[in-house]
Amino acid sequence: MSIPLFQVDAFTDRPFGGNPAAVCILPEERPAAWMQRVAQEMNLSETAFVYPEAEGYRLRWFTPTTEVDLCGHATLATSHVLWSEGYLAPPQTALFHTRSGLLTARRFRDWIELDFPTASLEAISAPPDLAAALGAEPQRVMATEMGYLVEVATAEVVRQLQPDVAALQALPVPGVIVTSLGEPPYDFVSRFFAPNLGIPEDPVTGSAHCSLSPYWRDRLGQTRFLAYQASDRGGVVKVQDDSDRVRLSGQAVTVLRGELLD
Repeated sequence: MSIPLFQVDAFTDRPFGGNPAAVCILPEERPAAWMQRVAQEMNLSETAFVYPEAEGYRLRWFTPTTEVDLCGHATLATSHVLWSEGYLAPPQTALFHTRSGLLTARRFRDWIELDFPTASLEAISAPPDLAAALGAEPQRVMATEMGYLVEVATAEVVRQLQPDVAALQALPVPGVIVTSLGEPPYDFVSRFFAPNLGIPEDPVTGSAHCSLSPYWRDRLGQTRFLAYQASDRGGVVKVQDDSDRVRLSGQAVTVLRGELLD
């Protein structure tokens, strides 16, 4: 049996930028253990598995080591594949049943808009080992579903971070989002480190913007942002904060089409 398999660079308009995700189109559900083995084989930050369910699709995301509750770039990649490969007509809205509830995606020319839940945030004191692990002094620290959200002094500090990955892995959280005010044209910049999810650094993290959006909404008093994730590959995310929901827009490029033999 052969299964359509794609590799898509998400949150970018050019190949080899943004965040690569594998997308596996299934006719029906497969065991989670099998999906995890495929994700380990792909060895990307996320592999998405999608199959028909209830007038839409069931969508699941796996890192090389674990299944996650929410992933932005792999949802963007999956939506791109469904439209570009003819599974959905361009005017159709993509409906995804996920561990984070019903998610939708809509296509606007070269951009895809995702409708995601907003993450909760709680201000906390900086954990004692955090500054040393990051190699930068936190200005503010928030607790969120993804771990810690840390604001540092400048965009230059964000770009130049070289954290101690082993020390980050010792922290009792899935990952650490690091952010600062941006430089024109960007409202804010970020990076995301998640060694406890098998991802030392994620190139562009849509789900992190579910936390970054309310954080910067409250800091700046605005609801629309142009954001940049400042990894080596880099990626652009348009953000619209709608209080309990956040709309994330990005572009995507298919770089590989193939078949998974199973």
